[in-house]
Amino acid sequence: MVFEQHGSFRLWCHGNVVYAELSGTWNKETAEQFAGEFKTLAQQVDKPWAHMVYLQDWELCSAEVFAVIQALVDWCLEHGLVRAAQVYPPSTMKREFLDRMVVERKGQFQRAVFDNAYQGALWLTHEGFEANVSKV
Repeated sequence: MVFEQHGSFRLWCHGNVVYAELSGTWNKETAEQFAGEFKTLAQQVDKPWAHMVYLQDWELCSAEVFAVIQALVDWCLEHGLVRAAQVYPPSTMKREFLDRMVVERKGQFQRAVFDNAYQGALWLTHEGFEANVSKV
């Protein structure tokens, strides 16, 4: 049985930062599409690289998404990702879901959570990446 995607995303890059804007409630099909497009884009940036993800409009996901995103995180860490800034207003529920899918620290990698894009971009810039807050 083939299911339609639920939820949406937009990807772009600037310098060696890969950006993502997620929205809606995700199912496995959306997560798989995202993972494929994310890998294609990430392979085009210089290493090491960073990721900034806008999660303000993301409305969580089904449990089957966890394994897809965990596998994507593993791939990213193997392919030069060293910093990830997650941007969303304080939400215990989102934090719990994201903590189950994305490690906070591993080797050179570090993830941080911010309630606004400016603070996330400032942190990435401080960490040596050319981050900006415009959603090109």
